[in-house]
Amino acid sequence: MSTELTPAERFAASRQKRRYPALDAFEAAQSFDLDPFQVRSCESLEDGRGVLVAAPTGAGKTIVAEFAVYLAMQEPSAKVFYTAPIKALSNQKYNELVETYGEENVGLLTGDTNINSRARVVVMTTEVLRNMLYADSDLLRDLAFVVMDEVHYLADRFRGPVWEEVIIHLPQGIRLVSLSATVSNAEEFGDWLQAVRGDTDVIVSEDRPVPLQQHVLVRSKLVDLFDSSGLASTNRVNPELAQLARYGGRMQGTRGAPDHRHRGSRPDMGRMERSDIIALLDERNLLPAIFFIFSRAGCDAAVRQTLRGGASLTETWEREEIRAIVNDRCRTLRDEDLAVLGYWEWMEGLERGVAAHHAGLLPAFKEVVEELFQRKLVKVVFATETLALGINMPARTVVLEKLEKFNGEARVPITPGEYTQLTGRAGRRGIDVEGHSVIQWVDGMEPQAVASLASRRSYPLNSSFRPTYNMAVNLIEQFGRDRTRDILESSFAQFQADRAVVDLARKVRQQEESLAGYEAAMKDETGQTGDFAEYASIRREISDLEKSNAQNGGRSRAQQEKQQRRLADLRRKLKAHPGHASPRREELSRWAERWWRLKRQTDQLRQQIATRTGAVAKVFDRVTDVLLEEGYLKRDADGQIVLTGSGTMLKRIYGERDLLVAESLRRGVWNDLDPASFAALATTLVFEPRREEEPAAERFFPRGPFRVSLERLQEIWARLDDVEREHKLPGSNPPSTGLVIAMHKWARGGPLDQVLRDADLQAGDFVRWSKQTIDVLDQISIVADGRQARTARQALDAIRRGIVAYSSVS
Repeated sequence: MSTELTPAERFAASRQKRRYPALDAFEAAQSFDLDPFQVRSCESLEDGRGVLVAAPTGAGKTIVAEFAVYLAMQEPSAKVFYTAPIKALSNQKYNELVETYGEENVGLLTGDTNINSRARVVVMTTEVLRNMLYADSDLLRDLAFVVMDEVHYLADRFRGPVWEEVIIHLPQGIRLVSLSATVSNAEEFGDWLQAVRGDTDVIVSEDRPVPLQQHVLVRSKLVDLFDSSGLASTNRVNPELAQLARYGGRMQGTRGAPDHRHRGSRPDMGRMERSDIIALLDERNLLPAIFFIFSRAGCDAAVRQTLRGGASLTETWEREEIRAIVNDRCRTLRDEDLAVLGYWEWMEGLERGVAAHHAGLLPAFKEVVEELFQRKLVKVVFATETLALGINMPARTVVLEKLEKFNGEARVPITPGEYTQLTGRAGRRGIDVEGHSVIQWVDGMEPQAVASLASRRSYPLNSSFRPTYNMAVNLIEQFGRDRTRDILESSFAQFQADRAVVDLARKVRQQEESLAGYEAAMKDETGQTGDFAEYASIRREISDLEKSNAQNGGRSRAQQEKQQRRLADLRRKLKAHPGHASPRREELSRWAERWWRLKRQTDQLRQQIATRTGAVAKVFDRVTDVLLEEGYLKRDADGQIVLTGSGTMLKRIYGERDLLVAESLRRGVWNDLDPASFAALATTLVFEPRREEEPAAERFFPRGPFRVSLERLQEIWARLDDVEREHKLPGSNPPSTGLVIAMHKWARGGPLDQVLRDADLQAGDFVRWSKQTIDVLDQISIVADGRQARTARQALDAIRRGIVAYSSVS
């Protein structure tokens, strides 16, 4: 069949190119044709509008961001900020942009890295951009576009609010390019962006760039999850899988009949060893694969088990290339630290094509695993779900060993949204014709439930925005209290609450109509029953008092006597009421009971509406009241709320503990500390143990001023916690001392093996907490007075050594 365009189609295409010359030139430079959603998104940008692009992982959303960079680079001085939620993503994007535009045009700002900040294109974490907006940085001049990659992060409880702060506070002329996973309420989020940012187009694509084939591994048999129609949307389980599940993988008993020996209990499916699963995938040409295991220890154990099983997935030339890359990337690590970090075991796994990937790994090791996997040198990675968040590591196959994970409190099933994120890694665009997901069968699974999980894509985006002390002082200084309240009312959190209010109000109106109907049904047309609502009210009060009497509840004798008198009085009123003698009394009473029940529900809905209306502004008012009480804000001669000197200091302190840091500085808690003790105390403001923390052995704490400072910090926290709770704010956890001993030793030059043993942490965790401690110390060094500032800087330098100082881009 001919694919030649008709004259009319050629004319239409030519007109379109004339309308979008930049897109035409950009597309001509690509090695592939753009998908329809990419074209629509780029056309919106060339039309001068902002965009929200929601598409599956690997669909090519970033091409839209690259077009925004291309548009900016056509102007003489226009700039683009590219924000990402995590440093690893920022580093990856920086390296990609440097390849395209050269080092001179690309910068990187991630809190602990500052490269070429005045470049035309700067990659940064979202927090860095938020801080720039509050400081009114001159780097914002000529800013034309802000790309917000993985914008669905704004649902994150800890990091999410920063995304909303940026979206709300960006100057109006700057266009926003928001890239999101497929969320079920993309239109609602787009409506909010339209409200706060102006012209914004929402482009949603549900199509995976590489189709996904979904399988279940039952015993040693790989079975399709869905029936042969291949349509997940039909949600129809493959009959063969249903039968295998019923008979435990034993399709044949005597003479081909099903084996019924396991009737009455779910049969043991007999799980394959991991090395056998890898061999099966290799045999079917389904490698490289990512196995998602929802525990770090499980990932490490899986690597050891696979190696013990004899797995070796690499050729000689591949092993040589792996060794060369590892030696180059890890050359800055000290020889004495290698054994502590498990370097040799890690290297053996890499050479055989197998690795783990989780937050406990040293960042240098994680980056090497990512690079080797992208180069197809490592063939199997055992990973926690953090790998599903943005890092560019697609595989041909994703294996899910379980469909539940531990959420910190209990084992819970993964959600359809999480399943979509995890399986989004399966299928490499331009390499694979299709991707594959493999669910390993376990006892108790229901085929229909698995099919339902795999066919739904609900991943709602819910705001986690809440006003903080730092946000309050920054906004009040810029806009005053009243305008700040209005600004906060424009948050996505309030937008969603208001939408919910609309739905609740609709329900209240419907229920009010029903109440009117019930009232009509309660009326006796003869007029002989009097006000039957009044009669029903008396009956209900009698019933409530009788129930209350039965429970007693430790009331005094006088209270009981008073209640008995009230009951006697009500019973007299009931008998004297005209409704008591009505022949329709019981029928009308049933209508009255329905009316009361619905009235109570309606009152509860009204209460919900009252609490949601202005909910964000109410929290802001409470935050403001705490700051007034603590002396960070005051009223001036005109009665306006303004910042005090302490409030000005708080403007520059960011993070969960902003007020505690400011108050501890104001109270001189840090004054007498040496650099190592300063660093140790700073860890108590950031460290959060992964499990219930054993009390740290205080006898090993640094002696002298440290213990006094720690006690004072804990007293300040306890007082602030009381103040917050008095103002109906949630309060916070006490400072955690779990890293004090290890950080003190590290800051004094102690060896890595002792420090990790004292910390009871994996190397990756220690590096992460150290970098967060460095961030706090950096802020203190900027806002504190001379002596404290100097000691904070010395403490920072003492920590930033060895594995903590490693950076992949410097």
